[in-house]
Amino acid sequence: MATTSNPSVSFEETDTRHDEMHSTIEDWIDELVADVDEAKASQQFQEWLDVQSRFHDYSHRNTLLIKLQCPEATRVAGYNTWRSEFDRHVQEGEQAIWIWAPIITKQCPECENSPSYHEQSDCDYDETSPEEWSKGLVGFKPTAVFDVSQTEGEPLPELETEATGNADDLVPALLDAAATLDIDVRVVDAAEWEHGDAKGVCKHRNLHECQPVVEAKDRANQADLAVTLIHEYAHALHHFDGDDEPERAKREVEAEAVAYIVGRYFDLDTSGSAFYLAAWQDDDAESIQERLGRISSTAQEIIDTVVEG
Repeated sequence: MATTSNPSVSFEETDTRHDEMHSTIEDWIDELVADVDEAKASQQFQEWLDVQSRFHDYSHRNTLLIKLQCPEATRVAGYNTWRSEFDRHVQEGEQAIWIWAPIITKQCPECENSPSYHEQSDCDYDETSPEEWSKGLVGFKPTAVFDVSQTEGEPLPELETEATGNADDLVPALLDAAATLDIDVRVVDAAEWEHGDAKGVCKHRNLHECQPVVEAKDRANQADLAVTLIHEYAHALHHFDGDDEPERAKREVEAEAVAYIVGRYFDLDTSGSAFYLAAWQDDDAESIQERLGRISSTAQEIIDTVVEG
């Protein structure tokens, strides 16, 4: 994947400023779409995709159980799965995370019990023998899983999505801009972070307050922290209400495109956004261009607020 170049731009206050800014953003979006296509075709992305496909999607109930027992969990699998699928081993002394696993076995067409429970029930179905019954869900059983942090062995492939560059002045400027943008922002120490592998979140403070609250996990890479703040600011400005799943993917594309643009404006290397967007497979990169108007206006609003601050 090509490395994003970051030519300095200023968009001086002239009669053509708006048009110049919009044209530049259009060019940058075209580059981002091309980089996303290139990222999807890369070996690095394909290896990452292959590993992700081996992890199960857990039900809401199991997801809640995992978070209650291990709030920092990011990738979980069974003891044998870690060994056979990922060449990793659960470290000695690690405490299991317990979830409910489905029991799939032959099932009576009438009472829907397994053969053993069918025999103990009052069901008198006998049209076909248990050997001919189809398999189905007959119940659940407690099953132990472990988070990747509890294992050791071959590393899982990672996508290089972090921004780079000098943002020592940009992070304070973004924090100062939050008040003007009507956003409550907080940078949280890594030891106190409660949102798993998310770098940042945008949420309500409580049910009675409408002001969006942005939290970002603190880190040494200030450029990446800046881009995370910009991404969450984009959510706060235009995506605060509603959580429709199909729309959520499009909103992630919008927010990351805004982060890419604003980051470039302030001379950061935001080429990692291409991998971030490639990971959102439910959405076509072309939707970035379809939503150019809102992406552009949001990026300009954040840039103007930071510059004028």
